Amino acid sequence: MTDPNPTERELQVLKVLWQHGEATVREVWKVLSTVDSELAYTTALSLMQVMEQKGLVKHRADGKAYVYTALVRQQNVLGKLASGFLQRVFDGAVDEYLVHALAAQRPSDAELDRMEQMIAEARERTKSKRKPGGAS
Repeated sequence: MTDPNPTERELQVLKVLWQHGEATVREVWKVLSTVDSELAYTTALSLMQVMEQKGLVKHRADGKAYVYTALVRQQNVLGKLASGFLQRVFDGAVDEYLVHALAAQRPSDAELDRMEQMIAEARERTKSKRKPGGAS
């Protein structure tokens, strides 16, 4: 079974869990309520229960509290979301996406260095696929 795509709010919960490793509903609610002061504790609880039914998180009892952990890997979820966005919005054109992304927000020198490294690695993967007998 493939991992379901999380909603925007579910992604916020997952980000908290990925950052902390595990957290109670109250801990997640405290983090999320700094961004959305209208978020009720019971809403966060219901959200995490639905996420558990969807297979995004699991919990264990710790006294009276439930401690939640993510069942989906950050790299997998973000990769799937990015790929879907790229296909839906830019018809898969990475260069078009980058043009708009770089125009919208100036990356730091470290981010630019990382992008250059990623481009170099992508070139190497492409070259090795073109060579007869190259790794696929």
